[in-house]
Amino acid sequence: MQELARIASPETANGRIILAHLGNGASLAAVRGGQCIDTSMGFTPAAGLVMGRRSGDLDPGLVAYLGMTPQQFHELVNHQSGLLGVSEISSDMRELLALENTDTRAAEAVTLFCYQAKKWIGSFAAALGGLDTLVFSGGIGENCPSIRARVCDGLGFLGIELNEARNGENAALISAGAGRVAVRVIRTDEELMIARSVCRVLGLGTHTKGN
Repeated sequence: MQELARIASPETANGRIILAHLGNGASLAAVRGGQCIDTSMGFTPAAGLVMGRRSGDLDPGLVAYLGMTPQQFHELVNHQSGLLGVSEISSDMRELLALENTDTRAAEAVTLFCYQAKKWIGSFAAALGGLDTLVFSGGIGENCPSIRARVCDGLGFLGIELNEARNGENAALISAGAGRVAVRVIRTDEELMIARSVCRVLGLGTHTKGN
C-alpha cells in the first residue's frame, strides 16, 4: 500500500483495492479507504486460497471423515496439500506450468489455483462495492504473466482488462487503457517490511529502504 501511494498517488491508495499476493504462500486482501476490510486468510495461514503446500479453505467435516489425529491433519493441510497435493508432482508453479500440456494433474492444479484466485477477487469486489485497483505481488503474481492473464480472464464485467504486451513484460501497469480498473504489478520486499515493523514496535525510529 505504501508503494502504491508512492508510484500512483495517495488518492489511488485511498480507493477500492484488491491486493493479490500470489506465491508459494498466497492470500488476497480487500482494502478501502486505506484500511483492510477483509482478507482470505483466517485463524491460520492455511485458510483461504490454495497455495503451494497449504490446502486453503476446507470443509471442517473433513477432519472426521479422514479420521486423522490433530497433528496428522495439521501436517496434511500445511505441508502436503495445495498445488503439491493436487498435482502429486510439485508445489512450484513454474514446474507445473512446464508440465500442464502433458500431465493432467499439473493442469488441474494450475486451473484450481487460477479459479480460486478469480473467485476471491469477485467476492472482494462485491465486499468493496466495486473496484478501482487490482495489485499482483508475490513470486507468482510478479513473474507469471500466464497466471495473471488466466486469473483476470472473464473479469471484464468488473472493469478488469489486461494489455497483453505489457502483461507479458511484467510491466508495472498491465491494464488496458480501456479498462476501468488499474491492474498493477508491485514487487514485494517482505524482509524490509518485517524490519520496519520490528523497528516500529521497538521504538527505534523511522528507517528507510537504504538503512
